[in-house]
Amino acid sequence: MVNDAHTPTFENLHRERRTFKPAVGFAVHANARAYEYKKAGVDRLEYWREAAMRLAWHRPFTEILDWTDAPFARWFYDGTLNACDNAVDRHVREGRGDRVAFHFEGEPGDTQTLTYADMHERVQRAANGLASLGVRMGDRVAIYLPQIPEAVVAMLACARIGAIHSVVFGGFSAESLRQRIDDAEAKLVITADGGNRRGAHLALKPLVDEALAAGDHHPEECASVKNVLVVRRTGQDTAWTEGRDLWWHDVVDPQPADHEPVWVPAEHPLFILYTSGTTGTPKGLFHSTGGYLAGAAHTHRMVFDLKPETDVYWCTADVGWITGHSYIVYGPMTNGATQVLYEGTPDTPHRGRWWEIVEKYGVTIFYTAPTAIRTFMKWGEAIPDGYDLGSLRLLGSVGEPINPEAWMWHRRVIGGDRCPVVDTWWQTETGAIMISPLPGVTATKPGSAMTPMPGISVDVVDDAGVPVGPGEAGYLVITEPWPSMLRGIWADPVRYGRTYWNRFDGMYFAGDGAKKDVDGDLWLLGRIDDVMNVSGHRLTTTEIEHALVSHPWVAEAAVVGAQDEVTGQAVVAFVIVRQDADAVPTDGDEVAAALREHVRHEIGALARPRTILVVSEVPKTRSGKIMRRLLRDVAERRPVGDVTTLADSSVMDAIRDGLAAGTKD
Repeated sequence: MVNDAHTPTFENLHRERRTFKPAVGFAVHANARAYEYKKAGVDRLEYWREAAMRLAWHRPFTEILDWTDAPFARWFYDGTLNACDNAVDRHVREGRGDRVAFHFEGEPGDTQTLTYADMHERVQRAANGLASLGVRMGDRVAIYLPQIPEAVVAMLACARIGAIHSVVFGGFSAESLRQRIDDAEAKLVITADGGNRRGAHLALKPLVDEALAAGDHHPEECASVKNVLVVRRTGQDTAWTEGRDLWWHDVVDPQPADHEPVWVPAEHPLFILYTSGTTGTPKGLFHSTGGYLAGAAHTHRMVFDLKPETDVYWCTADVGWITGHSYIVYGPMTNGATQVLYEGTPDTPHRGRWWEIVEKYGVTIFYTAPTAIRTFMKWGEAIPDGYDLGSLRLLGSVGEPINPEAWMWHRRVIGGDRCPVVDTWWQTETGAIMISPLPGVTATKPGSAMTPMPGISVDVVDDAGVPVGPGEAGYLVITEPWPSMLRGIWADPVRYGRTYWNRFDGMYFAGDGAKKDVDGDLWLLGRIDDVMNVSGHRLTTTEIEHALVSHPWVAEAAVVGAQDEVTGQAVVAFVIVRQDADAVPTDGDEVAAALREHVRHEIGALARPRTILVVSEVPKTRSGKIMRRLLRDVAERRPVGDVTTLADSSVMDAIRDGLAAGTKD
């Protein structure tokens, strides 16, 4: 089928008909109820007012939403509150101070058990420490730390004094850090001497030094940063700039554990988080305090069915990403959750590390990424089967569309065929989950994010902004404002409107493709910029990857479109074979031929990859996202771009060397 419009037509992608109804025993005690949808449909603003009233307000709000200056929203704007007070103080003053907030597990095996009372003490000392360095309400603080308790404490201490934190993932380069510091004009950088990764010490402080110094891209030293506050994590030798650099333990530990939170207006910015831009310049997305907190806490309670008295919740994301912000720090802590915080990787010191932690702490709710799930599939079932995962009662997925076979594997192998799976869609921009099943309410389909959350208005439209029919693919849009929506791009309101609101009149364009099936359930198809045009036919990398991974030999696949003189673009696939798969040919040509035929059967002849390369690994960032940009570089014989954010840059060398001998159709 030739597509004359610009709307993607992802044919034959989702023929998935397996459905899992909520277990009766789960549904009886679930936080969510079916009437939530009707209630929100009758009065959406009242629904969000009630959700926001679950927060602790210093001065209650009287106005719910001001949308007169659209697309700039103001939610609950005449109320005042403090995010740290909601996440920590309220639990202490309401008698829950002895509840465990975090079971921290370091990669070397060091552990800490921190109650809410412990966090209360640490955050107050940190807040006084920041204040002693001259950090005030509205100042920006860059946080560049490993996944350790101090990262959470630093974020909450900023919130406590009304400072705006900008967390930069520890895997970013010095140049990326400098860009973010400069754009936010950060006054303080909080970092560590280093962190632990795969049995080695990863240095962080030298990258901060490089970022702040004059260099090729920056003729002058960074003028905005007055101090660098350094956590001693690894004990490695650390270069020092006198008068600027200070040890965390010297500044924070002597401070009194007594600090009154700064009460801020609901629209006061809580944090800036940078995400990639199409121009290559990071976008500093910023979120408010009241609306963001209401959205994160409400969705966390509903989607994960949190029972704070009994659950042990583990989100495997890094706090440097929005998932860590919303579903490690602000959502779960506001709800009084007991959590696991883990510094290391899934395979250090062995491939059963995550399941060992689940067993050790009795984790009941487990939220991770499809990339991790597919990695575990590749390693084989014997590893998780060696641990007692009987404590688990709910599984979640986040970060990218999950293919049905990975969904089923997650449910069967990790969840023992008893745990509901909540596949969630949302973005840095949305602040909180937008599309997800409600456990105990929604019958789920493997690979589908199902339906918008109550109070969220989502549609799928064509190129003209007209809603598409069942089975048709189009563009995912959000048609009404929501509390946790981004409030803009830092210092660039024009770019905010141009980036998110100009594509379709009056609608937020998420940049993702989607379709509704005949039941009205949503299937996310990945980024629109991951659409390929093959001989006039529009195909997504996602649909071909799903087809490949549905083959019993394949653990993971990454697909890119490469320029082709005949077809415009050709499909190039990189596949990882499952180590426990039966009867896999040793010859790569045989594997490729079988997989091409499988793709032809699943989607059609047009989708058959021109080139298939069997690889041991695909390039991923340290957060687990596949870097398809680098694969496109290799597939089109271009010099490979920046690899500094990769978990293992040597992966690209192996792929580049292997592609020349890769099998072709």
